[in-house]
Amino acid sequence: MRYYPVNLDVRNRHCLVVGGGKVGERKVKGLLRSGARVAVVTLQATDALKAMASDRLIDLELRRYSPSDLDGKLLVIGATDDQKINNEISRGAMARGILCNIVDRPEACTFVLPAVAQQGDLVIAVSTSNKSPALAGRLRKRLEKEFGPEYATLLKLMGAIRNRVLAEAGSLEDNKDKFERLLDLGLVDLIRDDRRQEVDAGLKDVMGEGFTWAALMQDEQDTGLRGSARPNCRGDE
Repeated sequence: MRYYPVNLDVRNRHCLVVGGGKVGERKVKGLLRSGARVAVVTLQATDALKAMASDRLIDLELRRYSPSDLDGKLLVIGATDDQKINNEISRGAMARGILCNIVDRPEACTFVLPAVAQQGDLVIAVSTSNKSPALAGRLRKRLEKEFGPEYATLLKLMGAIRNRVLAEAGSLEDNKDKFERLLDLGLVDLIRDDRRQEVDAGLKDVMGEGFTWAALMQDEQDTGLRGSARPNCRGDE
C-alpha cells in the first residue's frame, strides 16, 4: 500500500488552489464543503469561482502564481495546464513541508484525493493509488446506491448516543458492547422504513430510559447549533 489513508481536518485552515478552470472549481468546492478557508490564484476563473469570490466564500486573485502564495497554507492543489507552474508549486510545497496535490501528476504529490461516496457524516473513500480513477469512480457509484440517506440518520443517532455517554463521564470502551448491540438490532433497516417505535424500543432496551429517536435527533441538532467539537483523534480505528 503506497498511501497512508487519513481523514484531514481542514476546518478554518488556509488552503490554496492554483488554477481556476472546471477542475480547480471542483477542488475548491470540496475544500469549502470541509470548512476550509480557500484562496485561489489563477489567470482565468470560471463564472462559479467569480460568484464565490463575490459572495466572499473564497479569496480569488486573477494573476500568475507566486511562491509566496504558499506562505501560511496547510495544503495546496495545483490544477493548471502549465506543467512548469505545476512543478514549481510541487517543489515549493515540498520545500516548505506543505501538503501538495498536483492534478493527474501523482509523482509530484504528497497526497492524492480519493473518489468519495457521502451520506451526511458517513464518508466512504475509494482509492486505486492513482492506477485507475475510472474504477474508483465506478466503485463510488456502486457505494452511493448501497449506502443511502438512512446511514446519515443512523450516524446522527449513534453520534448523539456517544456524546451522551461522554457527557455522563462514561467510558466509551466500557460501552462498546452496547454500541455493537445497537447495530445488531438492524437499526439502519428500521430507519430506512421509518419504524420509529421499533427504534425507540431497541434504544430503550440497550441504553435505558430517555434514549429515543426524537430526543437524540434534538441532541444532535443542539450540538450542531453550538458548533461541533473537533473529533477524537482516535477516529474510527
